[in-house]
This record gives sequence, structure tokens and C-alpha cells, in this order.
Amino acid sequence: MKRLLAGVVAIVSIVSMPAVAQAPNPVRGTIEKVDGPVLSIKEKDGTVATVKLTENAQVFGVVTATVADIKVGDFIGVGAMPQPDGSQKAIQVTIFAPSQRGLGEGFRPWDRPNSTMTNGSVDAAVEGVNGRTLTVKYKGGEQKIVIAEDATIRAYLPGDKGELKPGAHVAVTRPEKATDGSLQATRINVGRNGAVP
Repeated sequence: MKRLLAGVVAIVSIVSMPAVAQAPNPVRGTIEKVDGPVLSIKEKDGTVATVKLTENAQVFGVVTATVADIKVGDFIGVGAMPQPDGSQKAIQVTIFAPSQRGLGEGFRPWDRPNSTMTNGSVDAAVEGVNGRTLTVKYKGGEQKIVIAEDATIRAYLPGDKGELKPGAHVAVTRPEKATDGSLQATRINVGRNGAVP
């Protein structure tokens, strides 16, 4: 019986592995071609990804911002490195558009080694010698964020599909795989005035 149970567990593990492995990676690059709702996006490594926008796909413009643009009450996302004192030193800060409030709320690992991602509301902000310190609150906790001068800060603004033209820098952070294996997007970010999302 133990062997049978071990065999079933092994089979379930093997069957469930491809689903995890097949999760699509984010698509970031420059639009090469637009064919209706289908975009051909050239990524940094030279490969071209084809992404179809869903009928109600949301478009957000991405602009360069500064620490002065971050206000108490804003909903932000912070990619950061943990510090010895328990704070998080920001590498990248995103100020979300009001309609994005609550997106990915929480504290978790980020996509760089040993880094963190905090999505939450700015509860307090204090100017200091080494930059600005924020308290970011989310459901179940809060993080102290230190924003140094070298942090990249961007803001999301409502956009439209008319901005999706050849040459535009775009990012599809959470593409979905359709039943035919193609990629589709319910949301896409497009850089404005030289910003790269």
C-alpha cells in the first residue's frame, strides 16, 4: 500500500510540474508591428513575441517621476533590497494609477535575487539625510521603505490603445496563455516621453 501511495504522489507531482513551468514570462520590448489587437514585440534578446490584447485590455502610460511625486495615500509598488535594520532600500518605485489601487497588494519576493516587492498605501513620509523614508501599509502588515537618490521612480497614468504604435516601449507583466498556446494580455504598459516600462 505504501508503494502504491508513493507512486500516486510521484505521478501527481510529475503531472503538476508542467503547469508551473509553463507560466508565461513577462514580455518587455519595443513594438515592431501592430495588426489589429495583435502586437509583435521585439524583446531585448532579439526574439519577437506575439501578444494579442483582449477586447477590454487596459492600457497604462508610464512616465518618469520623482520622489516628490509620491504622496501620502498613494498606492505604490516597491522593488527593494532588505537592509540590516529591517527596512527595505528601494531599487524601483511605481506609483499606480487610482484605478490600480489594490493591485498585487502585499509583501513578497521580487524577481531579483534576495529582493522584495511591497505593494501598498503610503501611510507616512519623512525626509532624511539619505533620502526619503516611507511607511507602506498593506493588508496584514507594513514596511519601512528608504528611497535613495538612485532609485528609479515611475508613475502609471490611464492610457489608450492609440499609444500602441511601432517603436513604442511596452511591457506585459502578466501575459496569459490562451488554449491555442498563444499569449494574450488584459493589461499593457506603454512608455511615454522616453520612459521604458
